[in-house]
Amino acid sequence: MTPAIEQLKQQHGADAFMISQFRDNTRLHVSPARVIGLLRTLKEKLGFDMLIDLTAVDYLFYPDAVDRFGVIYALLNIDSGERLYVKTMLNEPDLTLPSVFKLWRGADWMEREVFDMYGIRFEGHPDLRRILMPEEFATYPLRKDYPLRGRGERHNFPVITRAES
Repeated sequence: MTPAIEQLKQQHGADAFMISQFRDNTRLHVSPARVIGLLRTLKEKLGFDMLIDLTAVDYLFYPDAVDRFGVIYALLNIDSGERLYVKTMLNEPDLTLPSVFKLWRGADWMEREVFDMYGIRFEGHPDLRRILMPEEFATYPLRKDYPLRGRGERHNFPVITRAES
């Protein structure tokens, strides 16, 4: 157990999160209600000053999955080189998490991408809008229930030639 994890247990309680290890990666599993407090402590008190990545996974067809979506925060303590992954699970209809933009400015486009591809909203984000898909796109293409060929929503998008792009 790393010193950072021990400090987290003392500050948030041993029942605030679950710990798992996989190939030298330490993962903390936390409820959506507690995720922002845990991430704030990791940044402000334990030195995890870099948000490496923020992504999501749709577990719709996983045989043992209990929850539909997982949101994963990959963190790095630049001074010690320690990496940590924080994971929280969400289910429909409440696909909302607090934004971590105020903690890590780099979360701006990462949160927008997760919103655009999965439909997970980040409350408090300063500009939560689509970043990859057109604004008119009505669904979320990385969800497992989205058909590979789409739902016909691309037929009315304007065609842009190479010269115009």
